[in-house]
Amino acid sequence: MTIPPELEAQILRYYHAEKWRIGTIATQLNVHHSAVSRVLSQAGLPPLGALRRASAIDPYLPFILETLEKFPTLTASRLYAMVTERGYPGRPSQFRYLISLHRPKSKAEAYLRLRTLPGEQAQVDWGHFGHLQIGRARRALMGFVMVLSWSRMIYLRFFLGAHMENFLRGHVGAFASWEGVPRTLLYDNLKSAVLERQGQAIRFNPVLLGFAGHYRYEPRPVAVARGNEKGRVERAIRYIRDHFFAGRTFTGLDDLNAQAEAWMIGPAADRRCPEDTTLTVREAFALETKHLLALPDNPYPTDEQVAVKIGKTPYARFDLNDYSVPHGYVQRTLTVVSSLQEVRILNGQEVLAAHPRSFDKGRQIEIPAHIEALLEHKHQASQHRGTDRLAQAVPQSRDLLMQAADRGEPLGRITVALIDLLDRYGATELQAGIKEALQRGVPHPNAVRLALERRREARELPPPVEMTLPSHVQDRNTPVQAHKLDSYDQITEVSHDPD
Repeated sequence: MTIPPELEAQILRYYHAEKWRIGTIATQLNVHHSAVSRVLSQAGLPPLGALRRASAIDPYLPFILETLEKFPTLTASRLYAMVTERGYPGRPSQFRYLISLHRPKSKAEAYLRLRTLPGEQAQVDWGHFGHLQIGRARRALMGFVMVLSWSRMIYLRFFLGAHMENFLRGHVGAFASWEGVPRTLLYDNLKSAVLERQGQAIRFNPVLLGFAGHYRYEPRPVAVARGNEKGRVERAIRYIRDHFFAGRTFTGLDDLNAQAEAWMIGPAADRRCPEDTTLTVREAFALETKHLLALPDNPYPTDEQVAVKIGKTPYARFDLNDYSVPHGYVQRTLTVVSSLQEVRILNGQEVLAAHPRSFDKGRQIEIPAHIEALLEHKHQASQHRGTDRLAQAVPQSRDLLMQAADRGEPLGRITVALIDLLDRYGATELQAGIKEALQRGVPHPNAVRLALERRREARELPPPVEMTLPSHVQDRNTPVQAHKLDSYDQITEVSHDPD
């Protein structure tokens, strides 16, 4: 409850001039007695003639004050348990109120307004802007924000995730946009920047240290619980939420980043510069650019690089999707190197495949030549297996195939036809049929079939029976689903029911 200034003046006058008790003032002015006590306490004047009654907590106050001095944040419930064990008879609610009166108050800390020189410093942070649904994948939409501390020029770029590669890509984009590098960059204890911190001892992320060394700037984390040190980037993110992102529509990430770039060099640059209100941010930035460090000759590589184990199928799994590789590299470990646009798969320094990157989930991104080569390999393998079976069962089949090849006949089709005759007539008959066909000078399955039919008719044997098995029997890999036996259990229960 806020006490109006007029009422505060009345309370002070009645208490100090008229010597009214707190209860009398509260009754006459129709306010709570705690409000009267608070006004008197805030005035900084000791209560005149105040009579304090003895309290059950008095014998325990030295112990309580000593404990609070050592542990100022100790909860009232824990203190109550401690004094109860020592004989305190009061109720928890009253004890909690009394502790609030005696707990040492923390001193308000004054903050200096931090000023920087042009080109001296920038502040960096991530902002979370919800999620994007890309096909079946739900990706976090993260805004990388870097702001120059003097001119307040903002760099904004959106990424699908806040991992280290995107963090470095944001830096590279900001430096390229500003055509220079600030001397110091402040970070808000991000995992991308600080791996561990114990007091003043800081362990930086080694990747960021290498990046900072490449661009010749000093990475510096802000002190813990020092909001004034990183206030510029926090205000910039709030400004982005309110003046750019709120109510904005976009068709995708590229469209959103294009709009962000237009906003950065437009409305965001036309606002007034807080360091010098006579200048716009654009004008202040033009003065600051001459103080930035020069860019190195070559940009820092920011591609993602991971080792990937290729399984039995010729695909490399990367970021929720599968990318095809030549079938000869199955069961091997390859390297995936990815930018935001392209995924390359390398064997050492050799580039085996280059695919457009997908941010969907569960997709198979294929190069048609990889699949065609695999199918051809499988077809040839199947043909070789059939040829080997024929050669083992009917050795003379090799002579027929060699003569057929000399005549330009399709060996695959001939092999399939001979295997069919082998299954129907057996190896002994097929050997005799091939021998007769070769003696006639006709190395073709039709000649073999005619010879087999003449031999069968000469012996007055019935035609061989062609058995066509059901598809589920032919396919040995088809899983057989077991039937549930619940219905049979119910029938059994009913049959045993005495009623």
